[in-house]
Amino acid sequence: MLYQIYETQRSLMEPFADFAQAASKLFSNPLSPFNQIPMAQRMSAGYDLLYRLGKDYEKPTFDIPSVEVDGVGVAIHERVELDKPFCELRRFKRFSDDPATLTKIKNQPVVLVVAPLSGHYATLLRDTVRTMLKDHKVYITDWRSARLVPLSEGEFHLDDYVNYVQEFIRHLQGIYGNCHVISVCQPTVPVLAAVSLMASRGETTPITMTMMGGPIDARRSPTTVNNLATNRSYEWFENNVIFRVPDNFPGAGRLVYPGFLQYTGFVAMNPDRHATSHYDYFKDLIKGDDASAEAHRKFYDEYNAVLDMDADYYLETIKTVFQDYSLVNGTWDVRSPEGKIERVRPQDITTTALFTVEGEIDDISGSGQTEAAHDLCTGIERKEQHHLEAKGAGHYGIFSGRRWREIVYPKVRAFIQQHQAPRAQPSTPAPANEPVVSVSAAPAPSAPVVAPAAPMQAAAKAAPQATSARAAKSATAPRPAKASAPKAVQEVRSNPAPAGVATRWVKPAGGEAIAKTAAPATPGAKRSAARKA
Repeated sequence: MLYQIYETQRSLMEPFADFAQAASKLFSNPLSPFNQIPMAQRMSAGYDLLYRLGKDYEKPTFDIPSVEVDGVGVAIHERVELDKPFCELRRFKRFSDDPATLTKIKNQPVVLVVAPLSGHYATLLRDTVRTMLKDHKVYITDWRSARLVPLSEGEFHLDDYVNYVQEFIRHLQGIYGNCHVISVCQPTVPVLAAVSLMASRGETTPITMTMMGGPIDARRSPTTVNNLATNRSYEWFENNVIFRVPDNFPGAGRLVYPGFLQYTGFVAMNPDRHATSHYDYFKDLIKGDDASAEAHRKFYDEYNAVLDMDADYYLETIKTVFQDYSLVNGTWDVRSPEGKIERVRPQDITTTALFTVEGEIDDISGSGQTEAAHDLCTGIERKEQHHLEAKGAGHYGIFSGRRWREIVYPKVRAFIQQHQAPRAQPSTPAPANEPVVSVSAAPAPSAPVVAPAAPMQAAAKAAPQATSARAAKSATAPRPAKASAPKAVQEVRSNPAPAGVATRWVKPAGGEAIAKTAAPATPGAKRSAARKA
């Protein structure tokens, strides 16, 4: 009944919101006689604030008509590449009539941005997409509100989310040979599962994974969001936050976690901050500070627009990620579209570089939650694992705003570019500008190696002291286990991290310290060969 009550209240408020908007314009229009009365500006500001508090916020548009690439304007055409019942794979295709710019953008890396399905629309990543379009071909997952999906389309589970991500990755691999994946917040968990399953089957995995502010291990530095999920039982969520969609939507009758409840939770986390923000907006209108007022409108047009999540997906996410910790405990099983049950094994990933990003003051995904991915992806060589903590950045600051553009994005761009390999061209000599690969970085195998789970386990049993990554290598190029650790340390020390990048030394049990940097290292020959497959 709560959803129906909310919809009734919204319908009743709509005429008053429209009246408030009209009254605000009546008092602010310089040609209106009401504009000449005392306190007219305050009256206009008050009505405008009332309008924004009472209006219904629909899904915003990405609104990226163009970007600049090296000072040249490039037109953006937004289109749907794949249309699924609960998600659209959206592409931002770039056009230019400048030959040099066109040649440059054709050779840039392909990036799949997996947007969160956690209450807000994918347009929340507008700044992320706009910034990345300068140096990448960008695709994004644009999730639909469950209230707009008819019951005839079936249910949507967390397993379906994982399968969607795999399908999108394969689609881009079929066009470009391979791609890079960036996941922001909630999708870090299903994206890691998707890539893990692909690796376990022996499929080609993305060149890189960049994970930003996500709850890989929600036990670390728990936040208010984590505590809510752990302090309430699964049955409590099922009985108190799940409702049926009213009859005035296409998805009438579908069980969902309504967006307005999610929004209420967002505001309840920082009520004082939102109240201050609205009061500042009121004062900006009175002062005539149009720039600050417009910035407020843009933020809350996005922040207040929320979607409904399918009940099965929402409840399974609560249980899998925040209550059972199935990913970090190694107990997560995913059902494939064919109905096969598969265990998620991040340790099987060997040919994908990993970069994790966290905000120093993130109050949604606590410190260390995203970095925990490194402890799970033991099959990835240590020099291909990198972590960045953005100083002074909150949750939204790591993918939107000044800190994203000035601190995070340069590191993400460098990480992707240093691991990007030119597409293989049969019977064509390698380009003259192909990046030089360090011979000492890694032994060059004669063919790409994607180690399945069983051989890795067998190798691990034969040499318990070696890491899973070295065990995978030993199948093709065995060498003394004792010599590998010192050599790795010498390579890291002979190739220090770029200037301005923090380097931390991690000492594994029984071994010598190994460097862990917040910026990408030069890729080895093995990885370059694997990407050309």
